[in-house]
Amino acid sequence: MIAIFSDTHSSRGHELEGDALTAAREADTVIHAGDFTTETALEAFQTECDRLYAVHGNADSATVRDRLPAARVVEAGGVRVAVTHRRDGGETGLAMFGRSRGADVVVFGHSHRPTVVESDTVQLLNPGSHADPRGNRPGFAVLEERSDGGLAGEIRDPNGTVIETVRISGETGTLAEDGDGNESHGKREDR
Repeated sequence: MIAIFSDTHSSRGHELEGDALTAAREADTVIHAGDFTTETALEAFQTECDRLYAVHGNADSATVRDRLPAARVVEAGGVRVAVTHRRDGGETGLAMFGRSRGADVVVFGHSHRPTVVESDTVQLLNPGSHADPRGNRPGFAVLEERSDGGLAGEIRDPNGTVIETVRISGETGTLAEDGDGNESHGKREDR
C-alpha cells in the first residue's frame, strides 16, 4: 500500500488520526508533498512511517528545507511518481514537471484541496490536507498495486470516507528511490 499526504502545517506533530494514522503506519511507502511546517512534524511522520519519501513546501521551516529536496521521483507499485509541493503554471506546469521526469503521476500539494486530474500524458494527484483543510474536505490518498499493473485507490477523509477514486497506469519497476537513484527515506543526505 502507498499512503500519500500533504500540507500537515503543524508545530505539534504529524496530526494523523483514525484511518489516516492506520494508513501511514501500515503503508509500504508513504509520500508527503510538503508543508510539514516544523521539524517536529517531519520527525513525527518519520517515527510513524518506515519508508517516508517527502519534499519540502513553501511553508516549511529552514531546517525542514535543509533536510528535504524540493522535488523527487519515487517508483512504487509499477508507477513512476514525481513529487513536488507546487509548480508555477498551475496544472500545465505540474504536467510539464511530470513529463520532464518521465512520470505516470505527479503528486503535489499547496492548495489543500483533494484533486485528481487525468490527462493523456500524466495524471495529477493532490491528496488534500489531512490536518489543515482550509475550507476544503480533509484528505489523504491510499493506493494499492493492481494485478494488471499500475495503482488504484482512493482519496479519503481521515475517518476513511471515500472522497474520490483514483486509477493510475504505469509501466516502470517497483524500486522506491529519489531522483538520483538513492534511497533517502525523507532525508536529504544526497543533496
